[in-house]
Amino acid sequence: MDLGVFIQILVWGIYAGCIYILLAIGLNLIFGVMKVVNFAHGELLMLGAYATFWIYTFSGLNPYLVIPLAMIILAIVGVFIERLCFRPIMGTGKLNEIFLSLGLIYLFQNLAAVFWTTDSRSIHSPYSDVSITLGSINLPVDYIIIIVITAICLIALQLFMKKATLGRAMRATSQNREAATLMGINVERMDMLSFALGAAFAATAGSLCLITGQMVNPYVGSIPAIEAFAVVIIGGLGSIPGAIIAGLTLGIAENIVPLFMQYSVGLLGLEMSFSAWKDTIAFIILIIVLVIRPTGIFGEKEE
Repeated sequence: MDLGVFIQILVWGIYAGCIYILLAIGLNLIFGVMKVVNFAHGELLMLGAYATFWIYTFSGLNPYLVIPLAMIILAIVGVFIERLCFRPIMGTGKLNEIFLSLGLIYLFQNLAAVFWTTDSRSIHSPYSDVSITLGSINLPVDYIIIIVITAICLIALQLFMKKATLGRAMRATSQNREAATLMGINVERMDMLSFALGAAFAATAGSLCLITGQMVNPYVGSIPAIEAFAVVIIGGLGSIPGAIIAGLTLGIAENIVPLFMQYSVGLLGLEMSFSAWKDTIAFIILIIVLVIRPTGIFGEKEE
């Protein structure tokens, strides 16, 4: 097996892991503070990708510079979703939350189809033909940029949660809502903030997918959302370190394992393609982790 090909596929896996991390962290922020599972999180990715597409189309700016604007737009959308949809039903039962989020999936998909049709759209990155050559290895600049952007987002989130007053208030709300209320923290404001941040991270993931050449349409968020939920469950509900480790593991495994499977059958003189196994790998890992540790890698056992 060629080492250069292996390293390139490893980089692709890290890139995919970065997308999963951004989505999963958004889910974990919302769940950690509100204890709500938002099944429509993939549609926030889709809306973020559309926001980047239209801003780029009308402004002509470097698409990477458009990402902060898309994050702000989706943060505002997240605030409206939390206030108008989830806040009125909080505490009324998990079934209501599940059906509400499932309803939002169809609502956002159909609204996107009405406004922007079902045609697929994409952006040509200004760096799509640029790569860094290290011996026999060609590393796409876009993938390196995405890894750097993800690292910056994670560092910024860590500093916000550890140092900022609002970040510490969010952590307190996540740990104990009643105690946080007694200490004078406006927990409803923390709910709103967590949803805004979660939506902004989803917008970042959608924007990065679009810029690297993936097509955006009203249904593009479905598969990434499922993968992100697998990451959240593997890492442990509400655990940001768990989401990071699980996201990278999943992204790398989805790209490396099919390569090894194809290489193995090649040694036997057989010709088989395992590219269709890419999405299956996530759920094989999910099953293994749940059998060994039902709460996930970093999940806490319920008392």
